[in-house]
Amino acid sequence: MQSHAITLLDTLSIGILLGALLVLAGIMSSLVATRFGAPLLLVFLIVGMLAGEAGPGGIKFDDVRVAYVVGSIALALILFDGGLRTRLTTFRSVLAPAAALATVGVMITAGLTAPVARYLLDMSWSESLLVGAVVASTDAAAVFFLVHARGLRLRPRVGATLEVESGSNDPFAVLLTVLLVEYLSAGEGSWGHVLAVLAEQAVLGTIIGILGGRAIVFVLNRLALAQGLHAPFVTTSALVIFGLASGLHASGFLAVYLAGLVVGNRPTRAHNTVVVFLDAVTWLVQIVMFVMLGLLVWPQRLLESIWPALAIAATLMFIARPVAVFVCLAPFRFQWREKAFISWVGLRGAVGIFLASIPLLVDLPYAYLYFDIAFVVVLTSLLVQGWTIPAAARRLHLALPRHDPLPRRVELDLPGQLEQEIVGYPVSVNSPYLKRGLLPSWARPTLVVREQKILSPAEAHPVRQGDYVYLLAPPERAQALDRFFVDMPPPAVPDPRLLGDFFVSGDVTLGALAEIYGLVVAPEDAEMPLADYFVEESRRRPKQGDVVQLGPIALVAHRMASGRVTSVGLRLAEDDTPPATISGRIKKLARDLWKRFG
Repeated sequence: MQSHAITLLDTLSIGILLGALLVLAGIMSSLVATRFGAPLLLVFLIVGMLAGEAGPGGIKFDDVRVAYVVGSIALALILFDGGLRTRLTTFRSVLAPAAALATVGVMITAGLTAPVARYLLDMSWSESLLVGAVVASTDAAAVFFLVHARGLRLRPRVGATLEVESGSNDPFAVLLTVLLVEYLSAGEGSWGHVLAVLAEQAVLGTIIGILGGRAIVFVLNRLALAQGLHAPFVTTSALVIFGLASGLHASGFLAVYLAGLVVGNRPTRAHNTVVVFLDAVTWLVQIVMFVMLGLLVWPQRLLESIWPALAIAATLMFIARPVAVFVCLAPFRFQWREKAFISWVGLRGAVGIFLASIPLLVDLPYAYLYFDIAFVVVLTSLLVQGWTIPAAARRLHLALPRHDPLPRRVELDLPGQLEQEIVGYPVSVNSPYLKRGLLPSWARPTLVVREQKILSPAEAHPVRQGDYVYLLAPPERAQALDRFFVDMPPPAVPDPRLLGDFFVSGDVTLGALAEIYGLVVAPEDAEMPLADYFVEESRRRPKQGDVVQLGPIALVAHRMASGRVTSVGLRLAEDDTPPATISGRIKKLARDLWKRFG
């Protein structure tokens, strides 16, 4: 008996060691992914396979119920985090096309995949449609990780569309899959009943999500939680909302996404702490989910359905997803290059494998076949699309290299109020703040740290390279301060008429520039990138040094890449005023713009 107890304790200790090593691997994994540009979660999927009963690890794991519970928790937190990071201004600007992709697009994708599954796997139409529903949703979290790891920025409208679609198509795919599973389990019913239940779950999920998000905001701002408990409270509350909605037969995944959307767009205490905490939590739960799903896979069984599964994966990548995107985006003003890129970014991820575990949970016919097909589809998508997304973005001119690394920003909440927070930056030698003293009127310097000493702004004047500057700023505008502290290399040919050597990226939209500088642009042009504005105004391929007018400011093509403007300088329009006078007028214009519109 004693020997058995010791053996059991040793087994548990080894399990704790392996789990801790896995967590450490997850913490360090972002560095590896950044270097190799690979979808690193794929590695953990393979680790699960190798550790499983059919692999060298020999771990026997076939508890689908545990895998479903862990997958549900992980997916709920991932969706909540996605909603938390989505700005409502972004959401509104692309709501119609993203909603079309997340609903009609998912159904078109599932519908076009179903005939292939029916022909190759000899299934009924309902069963074939379930195969399509399981693999219909995209995993844009993996997409953006790959894009950022390769140092790319998507054009704003494309990035926003993918961001909103990814947050809303997962709940819809879950709804569709669950309803089809219920339909097949009952063996009776009508499609009218399925659609009615779908609508009911969507409406209830929306109500619970919005009310739940408001409740989280109320507690964060009204109750004095102990320092350090804000992030765990928000995370746990997200799971409560998910569980409550699911228990009331509503869409828990839709509810938790909308709750995150509400919390992320309201002023709350400890917002930055919550975001950082959820960053770590969502990354780790994805690792756990991928390893656990990998444990459920039998490589020998995969070989039996490998060719039909690869055919379904090819159908998704080259037929179903492109057709769904081009049909759904037809009513909107998207260029063909944007549609082609969005089509290729139909990256499948953990959601598909998680949904495939639902037929296993209820013991449907072909249950393991659904799971194996989803696994092969996800594996193929990560390998083929995952490694080619950055190349596709560059090839289609929809992403530009990050020339200037973003500065390290520190955000500190101020207890007792929500309107201001402290934002800190290191002062670099080529930053616009150091070179020209440019700051928006809503940001106020409060202290400077120099050589381990804390100084007031007056004592530290003038600010030097290597100082750390801390400013008071509204939380929702803190990120906009990055552009004033970025280390921008000086231009090859300095132009004395440039606004304080101040540049913006070519993928900044006219609306964003208008908001910063107080310019007026037509509402229909607000989402147009400056690079496209150069093409439209000049009616030809732009060249370095080209100038186009935008209100009282002229835009100068400063840097080019592949025939596209990547960096834009700001200056006054050409006139006959001597350069010295122009320089003085520019300084005055800069001050006036920031005082009035900053």
